[in-house]
Amino acid sequence: MENHPSYPVLSQLLAKYPATGGALFQVYNDLTLAQRWTDVEVLDLPACKRAAIKGQRPTPDISQGPSVCVVVPCSLSESISTSWLCAAFTSLDPSPSEIYVAITSEDTSTVYYKISQGIVKPPV
Repeated sequence: MENHPSYPVLSQLLAKYPATGGALFQVYNDLTLAQRWTDVEVLDLPACKRAAIKGQRPTPDISQGPSVCVVVPCSLSESISTSWLCAAFTSLDPSPSEIYVAITSEDTSTVYYKISQGIVKPPV
């Protein structure tokens, strides 16, 4: 991991949160290399004992431009709760209306779940 080009960007938070470092490393590389996010920055979420990733996600509609999203990585083996999700929202300034939770597995699969704050009516 230390020889990977993305390691210098992540090294401080990988050392601070070693239990969640694998998920952070996997999701960061998926977003930057496979999904081609731009303006990516790694945020410290001490209340959640992990880091989050904020960046601009490309959209298929060129007229809309990229949208800014926040992703909180976690492993499939971790337990998450509503209080953990609330802590993620309140740790971010300004608090976004939605975040994505990226759940990683040992086979390098990553699933992204969109979590909205409060009750949100689904689009029709």
